[in-house]
Amino acid sequence: MNRTLNVVRMQLVNRMTYIWIPLIILGGSFVLSLLIWSMIPYGGTKYSGGSQAPLWYFFAVGIQALTLTFPFSQAMSVTRRAFFIGTLTTAALTSAILAAVFVAGGALELATHGWGMNGYFFYIDWIWAAGPAGAALFFFMVAMLFFVFGFWGATIFKRFGAIGLTIVLVALGLLLVGAIWLIGRVDAWGAVGAWLTTQSAISFALWGLVLTAVLSVISYGTMRRLVP
Repeated sequence: MNRTLNVVRMQLVNRMTYIWIPLIILGGSFVLSLLIWSMIPYGGTKYSGGSQAPLWYFFAVGIQALTLTFPFSQAMSVTRRAFFIGTLTTAALTSAILAAVFVAGGALELATHGWGMNGYFFYIDWIWAAGPAGAALFFFMVAMLFFVFGFWGATIFKRFGAIGLTIVLVALGLLLVGAIWLIGRVDAWGAVGAWLTTQSAISFALWGLVLTAVLSVISYGTMRRLVP
């Protein structure tokens, strides 16, 4: 546990990457959305996709978490297991902070009728249908999934180089296209659409956490064979 906490402290030495930059991106995108809404002469409900910006940034954070700190951790004789657990713990803490900000922002939007402009940056009906806790779980999952996906890509790159990463990504693209072809071949788009419409924010969050766990296991297996 002490080794894991030391890794968390090591990662959070650079608080700018994990905390302040995501919040700056979120705040900047929010202000821009407010300015745009104020210029729209429309009284109906207005939404902004700018809230996605810090979530996408977590993909870059996942890459940096390995490429910038892993060699340093090995020079400090930190075990790979402790580095992995500590890094994911750091990601979970910062993802939880971001999820809390999203939930607080959504609650304020409901209380102020969209900041007095009927504009919604944090609040999305479908996600909030599961309540504040469900919304928090969903946003936490998205941030963690993007982080782990970036971390996974970085481990592939460090282990097999640019060519290896490219081959893996192309293979994933082929699998996706193959799945789309198979669904069309068996005429199952109706069933797939029906299944998707029955899913809630919580069920999507749980599926996302399962994918996050799978990518984490693969990342750890690859990281054990990395050369710092």
